Amino acid sequence: MENQALEEAMAATSTAVERVLNAILTVPDTPERRVFEAMRYSLYAGGKRLRPLLVLASAELFGIEQEHALRVGAALECVHVYSLIHDDLPSMDDDDMRRGKPSLHKAFGEATAILAGDALLTLAFEILAADTTHPDPYVRTELVSALAKAAGGHGMVGGQMIDISAGDHQLDQQAVFRLQNMKTGALISFAAEAGAIMARAGKKPRASLQGYARDLGLAFQIADDLLDVEGDENEVGKALGKDAVAGKATIVGMLGIERARQQAQILSDQAIEHLADFDDKASLLRAVAHFAVNRRS
Repeated sequence: MENQALEEAMAATSTAVERVLNAILTVPDTPERRVFEAMRYSLYAGGKRLRPLLVLASAELFGIEQEHALRVGAALECVHVYSLIHDDLPSMDDDDMRRGKPSLHKAFGEATAILAGDALLTLAFEILAADTTHPDPYVRTELVSALAKAAGGHGMVGGQMIDISAGDHQLDQQAVFRLQNMKTGALISFAAEAGAIMARAGKKPRASLQGYARDLGLAFQIADDLLDVEGDENEVGKALGKDAVAGKATIVGMLGIERARQQAQILSDQAIEHLADFDDKASLLRAVAHFAVNRRS
């Protein structure tokens, strides 16, 4: 039942977030239309919409209006998709496929892909700053600040910097965990805490959600690394085995497949433990923690 409920929630979230994005991201009949077409190409390329789902599940804990949560989720999805566009570039991971279709730079050219990623990143903050996202300007400011920190040099971008330079020196397990907390975990942390930000909640619930997100993000990344080693390219939707070829340090490479899988399960269990104070209201967040380590794509 948990899996079915999660699948239904993911499908509903995807439909709702795409409705919000479709209204925001229209294609103008002007010379710059190509960058908007490229943005939509990547935004509507599929994907689980896991981060917006976490925003909605977090918002439900505090009784936040769904339309507010959807706009925050849409903004976060813009940042996530921008990061995928740039990750796929020849100068980064050099991936020709994403979610079973040509990467944006293969479909639209490298320059347009860079511009589309830049435009999605800036669109995210335009969405968060709008008064339709939340009536309280303090909340909007905190959302902007929190997402900027999660996406920037001390978050996702910083983690990517460590990742692409990791081949030049050996990383130990603690360093790899830090890299993953920044590269993958930072946006997940924002998603999980977004409901508390919108509710102006106190320190205790925020700390619980931060702990949940930290362990979930690490579990999610280990599962990604496992898929890179033993996944099915048709299910995952991109080329696999590239971490080993590039010599990237991963928990799977350090611990081996079985111990890494055990570590991911431990982290998933720890994430769930952080939700004890939320009782049944956090059932969807618990389901996401289970899903993170059992997914096939």
